Amino acid sequence: MTAQDVVDLVDAHLGVPRREVTVDEYLAGEPDQEVHGVAFTMMATLDVLQRAAAQGLDLVFSHEPLYFHHREEWNAMLAGADDPVHRAKAAFIAEHGLVVRRLHDAVHDTRPDRIIDGAAHVLGWKDFERGDLPGVFDVPATTLGALAGHAARAFGASALRYIGDPELPVSVAGLQPGFFGFEKNRAALARPEVDVLLIGESNEWETAAYAADAVSAGLAKGLIVIGHVPSEQEGMAATAGRLAELLPGFPVAFVPTADPFATLLA
Repeated sequence: MTAQDVVDLVDAHLGVPRREVTVDEYLAGEPDQEVHGVAFTMMATLDVLQRAAAQGLDLVFSHEPLYFHHREEWNAMLAGADDPVHRAKAAFIAEHGLVVRRLHDAVHDTRPDRIIDGAAHVLGWKDFERGDLPGVFDVPATTLGALAGHAARAFGASALRYIGDPELPVSVAGLQPGFFGFEKNRAALARPEVDVLLIGESNEWETAAYAADAVSAGLAKGLIVIGHVPSEQEGMAATAGRLAELLPGFPVAFVPTADPFATLLA
């Protein structure tokens, strides 16, 4: 089976039109390369690639880029500079004959969005999404502090942070895993009915500053920053499970990306 055979199977399973401009391309290796096992991951870090290779999984579907830029625009710069991290990663890929394929746009374009759906599943919110407002959930009454604790445990988020009064009553939550950007973050948090927004990450001078100013202005709002990696893991894990059903007897596995952050107690 070639890498392209598997890509075609994944694309058919997802069943969404390919965007005219998309990041879902080969990041390493060739389409006609024979492959012997498939790994799905949230981010193809060197650690993930090492663990995939150790399991004999030589086709890696990564939700996020290989070389640190959404459109891989730094690859040539890093190679030209003989950057030591790029050199080590590229050498490992070549040595082990890995094929790396981006799987970002297609999983976001499914309905429901598989990444948001996966995050909702982790939180236990699958039945709480508003039909008229995708990404907005009527959740069991809680407080901001309690919800932050629940999210940290549910996602295994080692560096989760939040902004707002921990005693803030919460019953309506927005959910935007990964990086949606300030415009979408602000639009969700500014909705009068939304008490709290859960995101993967943001630029701190944008969404975080906006949330802090909302609190200072006396608005009953909260922001929970889960971390990009933990917030998007489940969507890719579920996709791996579905492909395994389509390829019985062929090695398919989800290789989780480690949350890279450690924290110190205040």
